[in-house]
Amino acid sequence: MKMHSNASSSGNIIFTGSIPSHYDEHLGPMFFEPYAIEVASRIALSSVQIALELACGTGRVTHHLRKVLPESAKLIASDISGDMLAIARENLEGPNIDWEILNLERLPFKDESIDLVVCCFGYMFATDKVKAFAEAHRVLIRGGVLLFTTWDKLENNAASFVYRTAAKKYLTEPLPDNFRLPFSMHNKEEIKNDLQEAGFNQMAVEYVKKISVSPNSRQAAVGLARGGSIYNEIMKINPAWVDEIENTVERKLAEKFGAAPVEAPMSALIIRAQK
Repeated sequence: MKMHSNASSSGNIIFTGSIPSHYDEHLGPMFFEPYAIEVASRIALSSVQIALELACGTGRVTHHLRKVLPESAKLIASDISGDMLAIARENLEGPNIDWEILNLERLPFKDESIDLVVCCFGYMFATDKVKAFAEAHRVLIRGGVLLFTTWDKLENNAASFVYRTAAKKYLTEPLPDNFRLPFSMHNKEEIKNDLQEAGFNQMAVEYVKKISVSPNSRQAAVGLARGGSIYNEIMKINPAWVDEIENTVERKLAEKFGAAPVEAPMSALIIRAQK
């Protein structure tokens, strides 16, 4: 039986146990696929010989990167969770991808050895964001690009807001760190300041709105309740509460955004920084 651990010794949130499969099946197409396509479309391909993806999760962005990058380009896809990487490797069996388990705050690559670093929805979980950005800066070649995404405020991500509002009633104060972390990195100026402190001086930050779509409110509720880090917190207290939260979220989503399909607004930041 796998242990449900959600934090490394350095404090990073790690998705393990049963979380990755629900994350991939439900949250992947609902939240991450639209931004994976968007990020891949923004890459200047001609100059990329070696690309590094951080926090690749179950491989949605990886899939689009491998499609758009030149065949000759090397793609290294990494995550701190071996369980997430296992699903990514299964999903993308065959393509020319190097898989690595690593922490984005300690990259095992030489200085100025990478042309492009991509990180979709991973930097929010770094314990030291300046250090994480500085590591990306260190490994990038001169002129190399860091392209990454973070979530906007929770209230601007409607389906997640419905879920976390429901789950919050089952958690005691102070709320666990992983309740706020996914939506904690939305301040444009703070991100720019951290990037500047890490060594970047050319950067652009853009808020990009999309629509999250799920086939029905039940699938969306299952993904939200079982595919994120709060699942572990609820399971520790009372596993029966997961079903209660699912039912509440299913009903609320259907009321607000339709039962089949569920279509809810979401918002994220896309940041481009050049060395």
